[in-house]
Amino acid sequence: MSAPEPLLVVEGLSLEFRTRSGTVRALEDVSFRLGKGEILGVVGESGSGKSVTAYAIMGLLDPTARITAGRIRFAGVDLLGSGRAGLASVRGSEIAMIFQSPRTALNPIRKVGAQIGDVLVRHGKAARGGAHAKAVEALARVRIPDPERRYHAYPFELSGGMCQRVIIAMALACEPFLLIADEPTTGLDVTTQAVVMDLVREFVDRTRMAALLITHDLGLAGEYCDRITVMHAGHAVETASAPLILRRAAHPYSARLAGATPGRAESVEDLASIPGNLPDLRRDDLPPCRFRGRCDRREARCDTLPLPTTALAADHTVRCWRPAA
Repeated sequence: MSAPEPLLVVEGLSLEFRTRSGTVRALEDVSFRLGKGEILGVVGESGSGKSVTAYAIMGLLDPTARITAGRIRFAGVDLLGSGRAGLASVRGSEIAMIFQSPRTALNPIRKVGAQIGDVLVRHGKAARGGAHAKAVEALARVRIPDPERRYHAYPFELSGGMCQRVIIAMALACEPFLLIADEPTTGLDVTTQAVVMDLVREFVDRTRMAALLITHDLGLAGEYCDRITVMHAGHAVETASAPLILRRAAHPYSARLAGATPGRAESVEDLASIPGNLPDLRRDDLPPCRFRGRCDRREARCDTLPLPTTALAADHTVRCWRPAA
């Protein structure tokens, strides 16, 4: 008997932005899979294409963006071929998203409970008359104290961590199958970060929901994710289990990221830096390996030959001519 298809399959996704200064080749041949009850971390420095990938899945791309190749399948359905109406029916109900800045995502002049109620009514999960009670339940599920009173609060009356819990409550109110969390702990203190991520992990374990965590923090991904996909300059360069990425990454960029993770170092002096910068993605002469200019394993073929995808184990793939054994 064949294994069931993963909940989310991103296959060969390529995307570009048309700008006044040239075409930005933001994603090239990005592939990964995500199953039910699993958290996949997508990790990389700013500009690597993490958030763009999330917005492509949600169908929330800027008008200047154009998907040039690839497929995105969710629960067996081709999202790229679903059209606006199809995406609108899935977005918010079956696929939900937590955005980077909760204060920006929330309407500043509307009570937070009413905003959750709007989502429930929009997706047919509650009638207008019953939305209040369900919104209070949603706030209680994310452990907001005194949820009935908080229902009537405005975003400016809540702390950043509390606003993020409201966003999580809103995202989970319709009981989605897939949650995309785009840098959900940005700007939060360490204790609040743990509270937010514990909530996500708890819901995944209890409901078998899948989650895609977009983050630049490899240490955070290693603590909460089952598997990690490392991205660099629009390429998905390595996918493996979280412990393997942290301990024995095969791609030179993944290894550098692991070496620069504070949790693994005994002192500041032990932290390794990653030399150089991301390449200009507007260049017409981008090499097949976009990490080539920063890599100490580079060879002549990295400039001319397409990158091979090597399966080092059953669930460990790397795109590199010289991966570590």
